[in-house]
Amino acid sequence: MAKIICIANQKGGVGKTTTAVNLSASLAAAERRVLLVDMDPQGNAASGAGIDRNSLKGCVYDVLINGMDPAEFIVSTPFAGLQVLPSTGDLAGAELELVAATGREQKLKTALAQLHGSYDYILIDCPPSLGLLTLNAMTAAGSILIPLQCEFYAMEGLSHILTTIGLVRKGLNPSLAVEGILLTMFDGRNNLSRQVSDEIRAHFPRETFATIIPRNVRLSEAPSHGRPIMFYDIASRGAASYLELAKELIAREAPHD
Repeated sequence: MAKIICIANQKGGVGKTTTAVNLSASLAAAERRVLLVDMDPQGNAASGAGIDRNSLKGCVYDVLINGMDPAEFIVSTPFAGLQVLPSTGDLAGAELELVAATGREQKLKTALAQLHGSYDYILIDCPPSLGLLTLNAMTAAGSILIPLQCEFYAMEGLSHILTTIGLVRKGLNPSLAVEGILLTMFDGRNNLSRQVSDEIRAHFPRETFATIIPRNVRLSEAPSHGRPIMFYDIASRGAASYLELAKELIAREAPHD
């Protein structure tokens, strides 16, 4: 059975897509079978993983709205072990089209149920808003990973997403767990970054990952080259951090007989 992790935060610019792409690639490098599901109409996760969006014959929109088999639209990346269910701009219209649909929050969960045996991890990159696309992701997932930028309003943003998780548990997915809070864009030279990190760890010691993702120029350059950071600059601090995060996640796996 695949472990399905939704990567979400209602605030934009916190490193959701960067985390989705680079954690997926790092898990694949650790010889796990990984599917990255791009639920953001901008489609940045797919392009960041080396997918040419102009060559797609369909995307997650066709799965959600037309009920098509997701396997038809899964694309292999240039990186062993990593596949992508991509999105295109068509997905922007799905929010409105889903409003009148029966079981509208369950569409992605139903689709991914067909793929459980094919992957070890399914990571879902969400848009920076709480709409039906994000609700579909939270309903389909077993857990949620929350990237949190080390900035002044971090605690407020975290409070909002935790409230949302509580509502989803009540109405749609009672078993949705918090996989962890991931501190991103950390600058050790900045007092505020250190203060935010300390405050989050003080309030959420068990939920916060030990790994911290630093501000890193190479990390921000990698998407424009269509490469996860570890295939763009393996020696960078950004690459080391995401590989460490993958190790932390894998260490939670139940021991195999």
